[in-house]
Amino acid sequence: MAASWFERIDMPKVFYVDDNADDLFYADYVRKKQQVGVTLLCFSKAEDAVQALEETYAKHEELPDAVIVDLYMPLDSGLELIRRLRVDARFSHIRRGVCTGSDADEDRKRALAAGADFYVEKPIDLPAMVARIG
Repeated sequence: MAASWFERIDMPKVFYVDDNADDLFYADYVRKKQQVGVTLLCFSKAEDAVQALEETYAKHEELPDAVIVDLYMPLDSGLELIRRLRVDARFSHIRRGVCTGSDADEDRKRALAAGADFYVEKPIDLPAMVARIG
């Protein structure tokens, strides 16, 4: 499981899933530079994020407040992860977001239909995202 923890007490917890290492790096850079109050766990694969969710749940630890996914990933679709979270009773309460480089109305509609609570364009505006979920 490829992930990195940046944890503080009493802050929203976010899982960010994106196959682009630069986008993951940028999110953490913004978090540090702007001192955004968020626990951020980054994953490059959807399956790694699902595994982390299942392990967190099994250990009775605090689940994330939100899972943010990239819309287009080569091996697994962000929308498929959104759908999985929506129908799984263990995780259905977690806010689900899509962060993508696409500004196409059709992509937005597909994301919301899959169960996304919000849809934003890249680059991720981490402070605004935290304000939405915090």
